[in-house]
Parts: sequence; structure tokens; C-alpha cells
Amino acid sequence: MTRAPEVGAAAPDFALPGLLLSSDAVRRREYRLADAKGRPLVLVFYPGDGTMVCTKQLCSYTSELDRFKDLGADVWAVSPQDLDSHEKFARKHGLAFPLLYDEGQAVAAAFGIRAPGVGPRRSVFVLDGDGVVRWRHIALVGLTFRSTDTLVEQLALLRDGR
Repeated sequence: MTRAPEVGAAAPDFALPGLLLSSDAVRRREYRLADAKGRPLVLVFYPGDGTMVCTKQLCSYTSELDRFKDLGADVWAVSPQDLDSHEKFARKHGLAFPLLYDEGQAVAAAFGIRAPGVGPRRSVFVLDGDGVVRWRHIALVGLTFRSTDTLVEQLALLRDGR
């Protein structure tokens, strides 16, 4: 099994299909790590659309999305459900950032967070504008998640050059 990238290491490159709900329209396109170059990226891996903890986590990030944007950061969420599932999930909860489809969990495996027989571990990676991991949290069980406050604190440290 591949190990998760350490803080200070480049994040594994990827290209995944994804979608973004804006107003009532859904835009589907390919998302590449290179697309985020020049801006911090909060990359959220979550086990499943519509599950209790995942819903609470992604809704909390959406409700405070301006805090991420104020620090110049984008938020992308990745799970193994397909785009139709993501669209239904985004519409039901008004999720306002891209949801990416990791078919076969190749990207979760590249990030070292795929748990055999379970799927991706609930994980968050904060990447700088060059795609370098500056902070990470990988849950062992995944019944809780990192708060917006924690992520914003890490982004502020990144902005301040610490």
C-alpha cells in the first residue's frame, strides 16, 4: 500500500471527473491538481455521499465556504461515488464546491488513504499553491472530521508563511 504524502512532499498528481453545483445549474468537467496551481487547495476525501458524518462534514464546509475563499483557497471533495450520485447529494444539501469521482479509488490509493474493504479514510490535505502538502489529517475510524476552524487556521498559517 502506498504511504500518504508527508507534510512538505508534493501531492500525487491526478485528473478526475467532477461537478460543481452553482445556483441550479451543474457543471461537469475534469479536475486536475494542476488546475489549482497558484491557490491553496483543501482536498477532502470522504467515504460516501449521503452518509451521516459525510453529510455533516460537507455541509459545514459549504456553510462556511467564504472563510476558505477569504484565504484564497479552494475546496474539492473526493469520494468513490459516481457523478450522478454526487449531483443528487449536492442538490439535496446545496454543496457549493466541486465533488470529484474517484472511480476505483486510484487517487485515494495514491494518497495512501484507501482502507481495503472499507474505501477511503476520511482525510483532509491542505496543499499550497505549488501542490505541496502543508497539513494533513487522516482518520483511523472516520466518525468525526476536522472543523472549518482547524482548516482555516492551517490556511492562515500557510498564508503567513509559517
